[in-house]
Amino acid sequence: MRAVVQRVVRGSVTVNDKIVGEIGHGLVVLLGVGRNDTAEAALDLADKVANLRIFEDTYGKMNLSVRETGGEVLSISQFTLYGDCRKGRRPNFLDAASPEEARYLYEIFTGGLENHGLKVARGCFREHMVVEIINDGPVTILLDSNKIF
Repeated sequence: MRAVVQRVVRGSVTVNDKIVGEIGHGLVVLLGVGRNDTAEAALDLADKVANLRIFEDTYGKMNLSVRETGGEVLSISQFTLYGDCRKGRRPNFLDAASPEEARYLYEIFTGGLENHGLKVARGCFREHMVVEIINDGPVTILLDSNKIF
């Protein structure tokens, strides 16, 4: 699994001109699911995101997690994180999970965040979404379950 984690002032997702998910202070997570990903990897990644210390403490050091700050999470499935552009100019998505498997593991990931007591808003799976991200910092972290566990 690959995740782009952004610390935000606010974020929202709109589908067909209707806001379907929005948060205030917290994290926007763009999640890509790969062909070989597992439920265990989804839960491990949710734990990593929930406890990632990228919020500032009273001394201005990144020392607090989204849980500790009372922040929220906007979780958005994004298969294009598995786009391979090494050959040619058009990405291929051969390493991305099938839509059915990706949806299943996305739900496990998002449920894992909720199990940490986080308020989680969601995008709409397999829909065209307009995503608004007001990055705070900016702070953007890239996570890959094949590289962090």
